[in-house]
Amino acid sequence: MCLGKGRKRPLTVHHLNQILLVCSVVLLVAVVAVRISSRSGLPSLLIYLGIGIAIGQDGIGDIQFDNAELTQVIGYAALVVILAEGGLGTKWSEAKPALRSASALALAGVAVSVGVTASAAHFLVGLEWRQALIIGAVVSSTDAAAVFSVLRRIPLPSRVTGTLEAESGFNDAPVVILVVALSATGPVEHWYVLLGEILLELAIGAAIGLAVGWLGAWGLRHVALPASGLYPIAVMAIAVAAYAVGATAHGSGFLAVYLASMVLGNAGLPHWPATRGFAEGLGWIAQIGMFVLLGLLVTPHELGDDIVPALLIGLALTLVARPLSVVVCLTPFRVPWQEQALMSWAGLRGAVPIVLATIPMVRGVTGSERIFNIVFVLVVVYTLVQGPTLPWLARRLRLGEDSGAADLGIESAPLERLRGHLLSVAIPDGSRMHGVEVGELRLPAGAAVTLVVRDGTSFVPLPSTMLRHDDELLVVATDPVRDAAERRLRAVGRGGKLAGWLGTDGSQAER
Repeated sequence: MCLGKGRKRPLTVHHLNQILLVCSVVLLVAVVAVRISSRSGLPSLLIYLGIGIAIGQDGIGDIQFDNAELTQVIGYAALVVILAEGGLGTKWSEAKPALRSASALALAGVAVSVGVTASAAHFLVGLEWRQALIIGAVVSSTDAAAVFSVLRRIPLPSRVTGTLEAESGFNDAPVVILVVALSATGPVEHWYVLLGEILLELAIGAAIGLAVGWLGAWGLRHVALPASGLYPIAVMAIAVAAYAVGATAHGSGFLAVYLASMVLGNAGLPHWPATRGFAEGLGWIAQIGMFVLLGLLVTPHELGDDIVPALLIGLALTLVARPLSVVVCLTPFRVPWQEQALMSWAGLRGAVPIVLATIPMVRGVTGSERIFNIVFVLVVVYTLVQGPTLPWLARRLRLGEDSGAADLGIESAPLERLRGHLLSVAIPDGSRMHGVEVGELRLPAGAAVTLVVRDGTSFVPLPSTMLRHDDELLVVATDPVRDAAERRLRAVGRGGKLAGWLGTDGSQAER
């Protein structure tokens, strides 16, 4: 089976049947692989890459694929979805305190990392300066999906998670611009001209992303759609539109989609848990498809000569460039050394570097195949090293302490004609709402618990009804007190019946 540029036969229904069968089997294997990766501590991206290699030309599938241009297009589309899913899951309460430090890492940190890594590639491996700079730029972008697929099981301080997540969302944009500029056919302009172009594109992308996100959130909160399933589709469509508008306006589309998604994710939209689940599912599909395709593109028997150079460049990146960039950027913000150490080791490389390594291949840069092979080996080897050791390092640095009770899952459905909302509240294990009576919730006037579902049966609660784990509550709230009611419910979920006396409010509960 051939999927590369050389296939001239038209696509028929028979070919479609084969493609659908292969895709469904790959998806099922990838879903099972997520369970394996969660137990082993390995990022699932490595398993997806392995699937692509296994069905490729050197594997059992013997699928011939060498279309770097198609891989870049699909990779860009997948990155848009991944960044949208990451932005929707970013809590502003965590990102806001880390905004300055994350921005410093995404700009100054990338510059330090590119300089150190490119110097190592030139002096240790002997690459030409242009090739060395391209590799330094490609591997200087961290991958949020890779980092949090490992750290999602460990509660970390909000400053650490906020910084890592925001940095991963921000640094894609300047790195993409830098790689495209270095891969251009003509000579690179003066550094200050290139810096000005990067800053201009970032400013345009940020402005468009914030504007599209705000307009989209305003529209979804004021227009009642006829079906709840339309809300997730509308949210993702708005996020993708932010990328398209930003890129068309010669701005950073990647920064636009991330910021627009962050605005939407913190706007308190209706049916939010359904939207979050839909976006997460699309994110998984994007990751699986992209990594399998990248695994198909690589030719394993050609990697032998590039293993040692990849290891040397990776050592310089992991042990020198990343820690130096973290120290330079975070020391002025008085970040404790324990957090700096964890963030230095948590600079995992995943989807973004491998996709960016296809840009010089498409542009016809001399030695681009070697650049791709070095980046591929570097990502695989150092993800294998860093991924499983991140949870251990977090515990050794005493940054993996228990962060408190589990948060509540609240879904809101608008009642347009009644000017009110239905809040569906699930009480998970670990919530301190267990043992609290309905009357002790002390919801604001205009909000009330109207129904409790327990052990498969529903009943109307009394003020003395005691809530339990796994209960589901139906709370009716009028429009003016909807946000206050949700904050109060989250506060009780975190702090119990004495949440107000203990100083636990809704915003603190979200953190």
